[in-house]
Amino acid sequence: MVKILMRADTHVNINVSGNEPRAKCTWSQVMASLSVSLGSMVVGFASAYTSPALVSMSETNSTITINDQEKSWIGSLMPLGALIGAWLLIALANGVPMIYAGRAIAGFCVGIASLCLPVYLGETVQPEVRGTLGLLPTTLGNVGILLGFVAGKYLDWKALAFLGATIPVPFLICMFLIPETPRWFISKNNHKKARIALQWLRGKDADIEDELSAIERTHMESEKNAGTLLDLLTKNNLKPLAISIGLMFFQQLSGINAVIFYTVQIFQDAGSTIDKNLCTIIVGVVNFGSTFIATILIDRLGRKILLYISAAAMTVALAALGTFFYLKDNKYDVTEFGWLPLASFVIFVIGFSLGYGPVPWLMMGEILPAKIRGPAASLVTAFNWSCTFVVTKTFTDVIVYLGTYGTFWLFGSICFSSLLFVFIWVPETQGRSLEDIERNLTGAVRRMSSIANLKPSPMAV
Repeated sequence: MVKILMRADTHVNINVSGNEPRAKCTWSQVMASLSVSLGSMVVGFASAYTSPALVSMSETNSTITINDQEKSWIGSLMPLGALIGAWLLIALANGVPMIYAGRAIAGFCVGIASLCLPVYLGETVQPEVRGTLGLLPTTLGNVGILLGFVAGKYLDWKALAFLGATIPVPFLICMFLIPETPRWFISKNNHKKARIALQWLRGKDADIEDELSAIERTHMESEKNAGTLLDLLTKNNLKPLAISIGLMFFQQLSGINAVIFYTVQIFQDAGSTIDKNLCTIIVGVVNFGSTFIATILIDRLGRKILLYISAAAMTVALAALGTFFYLKDNKYDVTEFGWLPLASFVIFVIGFSLGYGPVPWLMMGEILPAKIRGPAASLVTAFNWSCTFVVTKTFTDVIVYLGTYGTFWLFGSICFSSLLFVFIWVPETQGRSLEDIERNLTGAVRRMSSIANLKPSPMAV
């Protein structure tokens, strides 16, 4: 028997080691994760669309004519639309304004999806497999990118838009087959449906009492301390919010969307010895395949290690790509290095897909406190798409001022600085419940006596 003395107003969690069975991933969790992740496939295709489409629009037989500024707006209006968040409108366009409108509407839908997906997965998938299943959106997002690149080799911009209009259909159907999250039902005081939803997610034979009680307690504490939007900036909440915003900043300022949106154009400018459309397909295949590596590693190595690997790989790749363009722009003969742009792109995409692609979205659903998760996730998502808009809209302008080599070196230096951010600020969330993560980040659980930190082991009788 163990006796512990503590103050009556002190909350404490006592973990006694034992042979408790580990929770198992259920088919229903996989189905729920796969269903919502189909939305990422739409996001991926929307992001990849401009890479082949802008080149197709510039050809002599195109039904419309566009200049460089119009190209940048077509590329960037999708993430701008996602800030406040149409393929048929694009496909039926008879002028650039209709394409602008279509991209903005597509962006509105993308913005909603990118906000909801990580929150849904964070609230439904158990900690032991949250990393693995949490990468499904990235996996299907990369499928969408690959589909856009491959189809773009054979279809013009109009036919490619018609193809994009079919992709949201299975996503819409699947949304009718999965439940709302248990936490959402509890927030609406519908505990019966919360129990049903959690039982469905964990399996009909699973004991859900402890988990359901923990969710109810967390909600009660959140309701007790509920406040206004200003609570986003309180001392306890500011740290997880700042971490999530920081991860999104480094994700987008790595230049990934400039690379994806203008892949064909970049290879064309590099004078690569490999066919530019084939290069984009190779990049898409590598992007897709590397996600599976991340899926295997994320619940083994953890989030921080993958972020370190990701930042280092992208820094090296961007430095090499910048050096290639520096030599080319200064009239050096780079013919024998015609393979370097593709190799740099492959390393860059692998690095991004391993860490900075999936982890910021996954951790957004993990580290934001329950009582501010909705508005905080909205703010973080809006910030992410703001950065995406700025990077994609200004990419061609930055190239004019800094040169292509200077632009890639700028992105590379930002990737390098992200290593320090991860080392100092980002916590490891691997295998931990949302309640434990929140407790450690915000100090929501008061420990007013040092004895409250004891974790007693079973004693022999």
